[in-house]
Amino acid sequence: MGILGIGHDVVDVRAFGEQLEMPGSRGRGLFSARELRQVQLRAGRKNDGEAVHLAGKWAAKESVVKAWCAALGSGPTPYTLDNTPWASIEILGDARGVPHVLLQAGVHAELVRSLACPEHPLRAQGVCAAGAMPAGAAACADGGLRWHLSISHDGPIASAVAVLERAE
Repeated sequence: MGILGIGHDVVDVRAFGEQLEMPGSRGRGLFSARELRQVQLRAGRKNDGEAVHLAGKWAAKESVVKAWCAALGSGPTPYTLDNTPWASIEILGDARGVPHVLLQAGVHAELVRSLACPEHPLRAQGVCAAGAMPAGAAACADGGLRWHLSISHDGPIASAVAVLERAE
């Protein structure tokens, strides 16, 4: 396994919660319906409000983007602050509550394209070039890429670390 990029982010829970509640805020639009549903259920079980859980997911999303950018090095980034599809970068907990990164199809394809899966054997055949990923090229379609994610909350702070690696 080779680490391609690491990202870390810290969010002030109170300030983030205030931004979410501002009239006209697009804050909740940064999250998918599944993320919002998970947050609502978790906040209800823990009786601690949604802001802390949304802040953790936001820190995780920022960490994912930072790890992706670190993997690109000095190469061009596929998104800007204005067009990052935040709701398509999902942070979802599994049945045990362990957080995972789930990139929607278009964002995942952009990740693989942007990293050009150079070590993949199909690259030499041009299969992975410029987004030409035919059906059946599953090994290329994921580029051997894996995400690792950790989210933590401590008092007024939510923090997350994301690691992007390529399987060798």
